[in-house]
Amino acid sequence: MTRPKRPHRQIYRISGQTYLWLAMLIFGASSAVTRKLTEIGAQHFIGNRNPISLCNVLFVGNLCALILLILIYGRQWNKATLKQLSRKDWVSLTAVAILSGALAPGLIFQALALTGVNNVILVGRLEPPLTLALSVWLLRERVNIWEFIGAIAAFVGVILTIILQPPTETMMNMGGFGLGIGELLAAVASVAIAASTIISKKHLSQIPLGIYSIFRTALGTVIFFFIALVLYGKDHFADVLSPFLWQWMFLYGGLIVVVGQSFWVKGLKTSTVSTASLISSFGPIVGIIAAYLILGEAPTRPQYIGGSLILGGIFLSQVGTRRQTSSSTVNSTPAQQQVETGMGFKGI
Repeated sequence: MTRPKRPHRQIYRISGQTYLWLAMLIFGASSAVTRKLTEIGAQHFIGNRNPISLCNVLFVGNLCALILLILIYGRQWNKATLKQLSRKDWVSLTAVAILSGALAPGLIFQALALTGVNNVILVGRLEPPLTLALSVWLLRERVNIWEFIGAIAAFVGVILTIILQPPTETMMNMGGFGLGIGELLAAVASVAIAASTIISKKHLSQIPLGIYSIFRTALGTVIFFFIALVLYGKDHFADVLSPFLWQWMFLYGGLIVVVGQSFWVKGLKTSTVSTASLISSFGPIVGIIAAYLILGEAPTRPQYIGGSLILGGIFLSQVGTRRQTSSSTVNSTPAQQQVETGMGFKGI
């Protein structure tokens, strides 16, 4: 006697694009969330100090993220894999850790302390055209006319966003017009990230993602810690062991850094380069909306002017990207690193 067959259960799987959109929403809101955390800390002073200062957010947030990254990718750190890395690989990894793991995040966090979140988001879009220019110059990559025009438009939009800012106390006079220090720091951070991306594309093409992420986060955190000690003194991290700080940082590091990065990588494995690039291009829009919803920070006139050009440049670049890579699949570490870094600030 045969048993009746059980009804077939349909398994619903989340598509790669859904993972990419979720990651992009998390990354896009990271700047506003970072600023909001410092405001929460300002309401719970320890003595006369904010326990959730921007430096503490970066340092402790990275430590929490590092713990979670080790739990996820720790198996990649084995003797067999490490023996395959050359001295040149370690030098390149160190350079990337300094640029994108310590210098760029430190500059971005300082920029968030000096200027509006929207300014940091828009000026951060300087990185993709810089990366494109360096790729053509140093890597001899070819770009089509759409990408070239889009990069120029985005570059002009960033410049207008910087120079059209109304006068503030944190501006310095250069050549007859004021330059916001916060905007300038965000621009320098974009240069550092662009340089890091070029190094990754040229020298780290076969490095496993776990080794890349853990080494960059660990070394970048250590370097930032010592730089902050030199610049601000040993009392700057006096509240680094505060339970109030750590409970927020585990949420911050777990959600923004680990969940966001994991969703992004998982989505990249089953999506095309053009799809991932298109989704990442919505980062500035999500960031500006998040700044309004979370912080009540509405765009200013310079941000509308510069942002319109930046979004126009992104649109033109996407036309070129889809023509060039509409049939290619992202299934390697270099592409993951390349598209990931093109999203700008992601909370680390």
